[in-house]
Amino acid sequence: MLELDTIHTFYGDTQVLFGVSLAVAPGEVVALLGPNGAGKTTTLRSILGLTPARQGRIAFDGRDVTRLPTHEIARMGLGWVPDDRRIFPTLTVARNLSIARKKTRFRAWTLAECFETFSALEYLMKRECENLSGGEMQMVAISRALLGAPGLVLFDEPSQGLAPKVVQDVLKTITRLKTEGIAVLLVEQNVHSALAVADRVVVMDHGCVVHEGTARELLDDGAKRTRWLGV
Repeated sequence: MLELDTIHTFYGDTQVLFGVSLAVAPGEVVALLGPNGAGKTTTLRSILGLTPARQGRIAFDGRDVTRLPTHEIARMGLGWVPDDRRIFPTLTVARNLSIARKKTRFRAWTLAECFETFSALEYLMKRECENLSGGEMQMVAISRALLGAPGLVLFDEPSQGLAPKVVQDVLKTITRLKTEGIAVLLVEQNVHSALAVADRVVVMDHGCVVHEGTARELLDDGAKRTRWLGV
């Protein structure tokens, strides 16, 4: 579903990613872990074309997207839940969700399914998003991605600043995506939450991949977790 082959990404003259390679198969959850500044968010931005890779190749759903503009990549069925949510604050929840709909070769979630996952969402539809809590904004951001018929969803710190109940709802959503064959690339500082839902793990440090393996392997190996993640 997604393949990065030795990508190198820069901000201006400063190189941030150094030959990053990873892959995510349909129905697989890959956790992208590492300390702050490791290059995790830049990797997501490179996939989306927001900070294009200067070297290497990025393929999504069998198509080379390395040089494509972001809107074309999104239309192919790539969903994004950014760490700052990026919802339209002056629009209602209903409007934010309605403009997210698009047709791809993948299945779009229905509003009813979003309400089933986030029970509070149904009662927020008429509210302007600038009046929502952080947890409520995250519900909107995730539902927006799912209504857009994704084959792959990129999650950037989805549990950040959320109450434990909302975090559990987010993790359940990721698990459900996996069962439906939707691929997930998950950036998450809460290592144990990430390992609970991930199939595989890619650990980054200083813009490089330093470890790749199964989530179970890293969960069972405290020495490796401490070495690379400090937990």
